[in-house]
Amino acid sequence: MWHLPLPSHGTEPEVEAAVPEQVPTANAQGVRRRGGHDDDGSAVGGSTTADGAAPEGGVPGGSAGPPRLEGRVVVTGAGSPAGRAVVAGLVAAGADVVALHDAPADVPADVPAEAGHGAPDVPQGGVGTGAAQHVRVDLTSPDVLGAMSGSTSGAAAGVPAPPVAVVHVALDTDLRAALAQPAARRRERAEASARAVVTAAAAAGAGRLVLVSSAMVHGARPDGPVPLDDDAPLLAAPDDGLVGDLLAVEEVWALLARTMPGVPAAVLRPTAVVGPGVDTVVTRSFEVPRLLALRERAPLWQFCHVDDLAAAVAVVVAQGLVGPLGVGAEGVLVHEALERTSGLRSVELPARLAQATAERLARLGLLPTPAGDLAYVVHPWAVSSQRLRAAGWRPGRTNEECLEVLLEGVRERRSGRGPRLPREAALGAAGAAGAAVAFVATAAVVRQARSRRSR
Repeated sequence: MWHLPLPSHGTEPEVEAAVPEQVPTANAQGVRRRGGHDDDGSAVGGSTTADGAAPEGGVPGGSAGPPRLEGRVVVTGAGSPAGRAVVAGLVAAGADVVALHDAPADVPADVPAEAGHGAPDVPQGGVGTGAAQHVRVDLTSPDVLGAMSGSTSGAAAGVPAPPVAVVHVALDTDLRAALAQPAARRRERAEASARAVVTAAAAAGAGRLVLVSSAMVHGARPDGPVPLDDDAPLLAAPDDGLVGDLLAVEEVWALLARTMPGVPAAVLRPTAVVGPGVDTVVTRSFEVPRLLALRERAPLWQFCHVDDLAAAVAVVVAQGLVGPLGVGAEGVLVHEALERTSGLRSVELPARLAQATAERLARLGLLPTPAGDLAYVVHPWAVSSQRLRAAGWRPGRTNEECLEVLLEGVRERRSGRGPRLPREAALGAAGAAGAAVAFVATAAVVRQARSRRSR
């Protein structure tokens, strides 16, 4: 494992702005450095499997052998960070990809698809024989059927052979774009897109259906199993946030898939996704001066690189895997190792105080995401990837390597080389429950420390 230089702790960061009154605060003992060594001097932390053993070495490239694909594969959500990776991975495997970028009918034509993301530069051939054709289409409209052939005309004449698979990337990896939409409209479009895509896939004679969702739908609980089985129940709260959107999409998807009994259907549920441009409630937890940890139990972390997710999609398409499949790096990363690697300290709060803070921020209108999202940065939701592993898939990135990718994205944004998060207010920059609670608690500690020094 590699290490980053630790920051100087001689001064505390300036974090007092935008701290609301009457919000529960931490005491000065809330911040502590948890990496390095335990009190007895022994080393702590590292990436481990669920039983505490060292992880197996993964096979570089994401699987025991790169799957070879032939035929046409349709990918929706192709303009998102996750969608771009899936398109590139399928092209590299040899598929001819029709990459659909959502272009709502009520959005001006000169606005790029995918809420600000235009068609990316995708290898026209890659290491295989495949290619990618990018098409803008309103994913809620009947035009999806025509777009699946690479055309928006919808004409039946001249339609090529049925696609071997339709991959619907419902996972949102652009939090800023997602939060720019009213929650009700976003939910409506998410459900309508799922219906339109499955209906069009059936009409086009697609060979199989693949939904890319998230392991977040399982929920995150302090007493939850580690790791979660592929068949673990969906216990997340059906709120008005992005996780609630995914639950709604999965319900629509399952219902429609049952009407197509002869078509294999799979649901991929990755853990915390990282990669170029990825912006989620988890990645934003690293945008603030302190990480958040609960006093009762330190978090466990598991990541999934977008390239490994793409490799998993290719394996599912090539082998016709069905049912739910978890996707994640080998084992978990304990919080102490994450602190040591990132060079970040943690602010530690009792569980009830952390939740009360998130709920207070939500009531004050300072949280653009539900308070319940706090659970995903303080409780475990690691997956076993059992079915994918049995099919030969292996993650090409470890949790530590995924963390470095995440941190590099943070460094790029801070240096101005990457897209910056909105800075309307300090809490707005956090943009997620876990990050906002850590920000508020850190500000309280700084304020109390300064008060003591001034006495």
